[in-house]
This record gives sequence, C-alpha cells and structure tokens, in this order.
Amino acid sequence: MAQNEYTILIVDDDEDLSMLIEDMLSDNGYDSLYARSLDEAYELLEKSKVHLILLDINLPDGTGFELCNELRKVSEVPVIFASARTSEDDKVTGLDMGGDDYLAKPYSIKELMSRIKSLIRRTYGFKEKSESYRLKAGKNNIICIDTANRSVKRIKEGLETEISLSLKEYDLLKFMCEHKQQALGKETLVNEVWGAFNTVEPSTLTVHIRWLREKLENDPSKPVFIKTVWGVGYSLSENED
Repeated sequence: MAQNEYTILIVDDDEDLSMLIEDMLSDNGYDSLYARSLDEAYELLEKSKVHLILLDINLPDGTGFELCNELRKVSEVPVIFASARTSEDDKVTGLDMGGDDYLAKPYSIKELMSRIKSLIRRTYGFKEKSESYRLKAGKNNIICIDTANRSVKRIKEGLETEISLSLKEYDLLKFMCEHKQQALGKETLVNEVWGAFNTVEPSTLTVHIRWLREKLENDPSKPVFIKTVWGVGYSLSENED
C-alpha cells in the first residue's frame, strides 16, 4: 500500500526511462506505479487509486489517446501526455481528449518533475503531508484519525483504544473525512476508493459502510457518524453532541 500522499501512474513501454522517472518520483516523495501497455494500465487502475497519470501515446496494444478517452468517462484524474509525437495535431488531440498537459520527448527530467508538482498543486491544492480528523458523538465516543501513521483511535470515558481497520475501510473513512458534511454518491465513493476502472459490485461499498459503522458507532443501527443520504449515497458527520 502506498504510504506517500500522491501516487503517479507511468504508462510507457520505455522501461529504462520509466525506471529513471520512478527514481525521480521517489526522491521527491511520490509513490509510482508502472504499466507497459494499455492492458496493464487498465488493470492497475482497477486495483489502485492514482492521483496523476504520465501517459505515452504509442503503446504496444493501442494509444494513450484511447486510455485518456475512456478515463474521462469516469474520472477527472490529471493526465500529462509525454510522447515523441510532437505534431500540433497530436498535441491538440491529446488536450481535447482531456489531457491536462503535453510534454514532448526527449524532455528534461527536471522539467517533468516541475510540471508534475504544478499539476498536483492545481488539482489538489497545497496540503500538509499528514492531517488529523476528530469525529465526536457526545462525550462518550470520540474518533481520532491520524493520516501520518494511518491510525484510528477511540476515546471513550477517558480511555483510548485502537480501532483496527482493513486497508479499504481506512481508505473509505479517510476519503469521507476529506469531504465531511458532503453528500457523496455511491459511484464517487467506489471510484475514489477502489479505482476508476474498478469491477467491484455496489454491494461491496454497502458492506464496507456496515463494517465501518460496526467499528465506529455506539449503535450501528442508529449511526451518527456515517449517515445514509437517500437516493445519493452517504455523508460523514463531523460532530454530534
């Protein structure tokens, strides 16, 4: 599981260049995933949440244009095209399909890193490396989430206890904390937590919501933290006195 704040997916069949980029990303505090083809990219996007895609155009089983076109049907994750195809028509096609930037090969690794950082800032804002969240239901149930070490604790009647969550339970809770007090659609939650090209059933989200309620709520049948928004999905309440 990625431990840094942002994960970059590199889609390029040039393995030497991709390894160089992966090293650069690691040195700058980013996690990375690597796909040599469209099929590998789709597989990774089904399983993982990524925050930016560095996308070549010419791939063994198709083009980056195809991936970007399909991606934009379900996700707004930022895309930087990086390709040896430098014609004006190719650049226009990439940007019209939903690409956010276009970098011609060969390029400077420093320039690539600068563009990645700039696009991350524009998309996600200036965030601290870690954040903490505090959910309160009266004085007898306070939930503390610390993203620095991925810990969740309950403070009840002065006693602090660790709450053990699975990877997906934690990712779901963290995303809801980042968007607390908002009505979040079921499709949005599934795409953000399980990946843009996920194949999970809607019931999977329902089950994970139930598990979270069982671990967080005083009375899971009458939730005060994770509330159902009928016809939409769920919302996370920050405070309930």
